[in-house]
Amino acid sequence: MGIAGAIRVVHNVAASRFETEVGGHLCVAAYDLDGGVLRMTHAAVPRALEGRGIAAALVHAALAHARDEGLKVAPACSYVRAYMRHHSETQDLLADGYVV
Repeated sequence: MGIAGAIRVVHNVAASRFETEVGGHLCVAAYDLDGGVLRMTHAAVPRALEGRGIAAALVHAALAHARDEGLKVAPACSYVRAYMRHHSETQDLLADGYVV
């Protein structure tokens, strides 16, 4: 199993982000909540940790949260748009007016 399977993602409600720490580095997927829409604004993983599935794990957790809470998702972040484009099972979460 790759690192993504071992990642423990935490929903930091106060900071409006999903986060994990890997090797002493904070990795985040930030959002704004506007009514019933989770607007995903930014996914950030330090360059040294790229390619390990960390951002995917963060976005997966955020989208699972949206589904569990009955929220729609506005993918304002290019990484989130790409993730949703490659995971067709998430496209039913798209907020009105958004395409990936």
